[in-house]
Amino acid sequence: MKETTISENIYYIGVDDTDIDLFESQYPVPNGITYNSYLIIDDKIAIMDTVDRRKCTAWWDNIEQLLRNRVPDYLIVQHMEPDHTGTIAEAIERYPQLQVVASARAVQMLPQFFGTTNFAQRTIAVKEGDTLNLGRHTLQFFMAPMVHWPEVMVTYEQTQRIIFSADAFGTFGALDNNLTLHKTDSTPTWPDEARRYYYNICGKYGVPVQALLKKLTTLDLAFICPLHGPILTNNLAHYINLYDKWSKYEAETEGILIAYATIHGGTGNAAHHMAELLRTKGTTEVTVLELSRCDMSDAVAQAFRSSRLIVAASSYDASVFPPMYDFLHHLQLKGYQKRRVGIIENGSWAPSAGRIMKEMLEKMKEIEIVDPLVTIRSTLKPSDHPMMEALADAILI
Repeated sequence: MKETTISENIYYIGVDDTDIDLFESQYPVPNGITYNSYLIIDDKIAIMDTVDRRKCTAWWDNIEQLLRNRVPDYLIVQHMEPDHTGTIAEAIERYPQLQVVASARAVQMLPQFFGTTNFAQRTIAVKEGDTLNLGRHTLQFFMAPMVHWPEVMVTYEQTQRIIFSADAFGTFGALDNNLTLHKTDSTPTWPDEARRYYYNICGKYGVPVQALLKKLTTLDLAFICPLHGPILTNNLAHYINLYDKWSKYEAETEGILIAYATIHGGTGNAAHHMAELLRTKGTTEVTVLELSRCDMSDAVAQAFRSSRLIVAASSYDASVFPPMYDFLHHLQLKGYQKRRVGIIENGSWAPSAGRIMKEMLEKMKEIEIVDPLVTIRSTLKPSDHPMMEALADAILI
């Protein structure tokens, strides 16, 4: 078991999952994931969320080591996703006096996930600002609907100034025996994995995240305890400011992402030519991603990180090569907006990629598509260079 103490009588009881390859069956997690859970031992005892069924045995071991034959009074459920509620039914059965404390919407959802469990007289529905006194510790509940499910709430522990933030401020990656692994003064890993987590899981819900951040500014915070990833203790303003920027759909950098989808290499050569062209014009941060070979969640995160985007794709079946279609579809789903975008298409006989990409981009909010739309035929030729240079100049304005 990890070193568990967070603050006075508040303990970490979460578990790592390094066996999983895809989180939510779509996001690669080569470094695993954590299912975070916490325990407050006071006159009354509260468990803060459970964990995925995949790792319930280790979780129960962590609880029993700390309880030492005491019995918990409350189970606080902040988010109903199964990676955080996997052992609720077992907890109800194991502790007959246990009360489930959750938002009214979460209480309504419980039977959807645990149809054979009898929750009669076992739930307490709380609303905005309600408190629960445990003795020396008092919990206060704040609703956070659509961060990123409608039933979500977060919990503020007033004595030790801890916000249990549900999925907000979460990251991919296991903790490896260090609850504060990704401090901003020691490693750049937290922003990278937190950004990928945020944009792919919460990215569509910038307005609800902004509403939650406004509530957090009214609280005196010493710890942020999310449901995934490290506990944050140092320079909390840094993390909150990043979340503020991300949820406003603001770019972190003035860099340019060139995302390309190539069949036989011609479009890829054009994309790399554009990257070199931009660098010669003084652009210091140009990232090039081949969509057929990179992780889609990383491509999405990089698109949001950068202030500008150039998409380059081959035509395919009178449309666009599918990796590019998938990329733009993901951007649309996640609320991509407020960016300048350039387009390069390739077509050997009937170019169609540019039209499709333009149509998809035009469905997104506050996207400025810059001219010219560059068309190449099979391979980049010297005669194409003036148009490529014109696009480079236009995207840099």
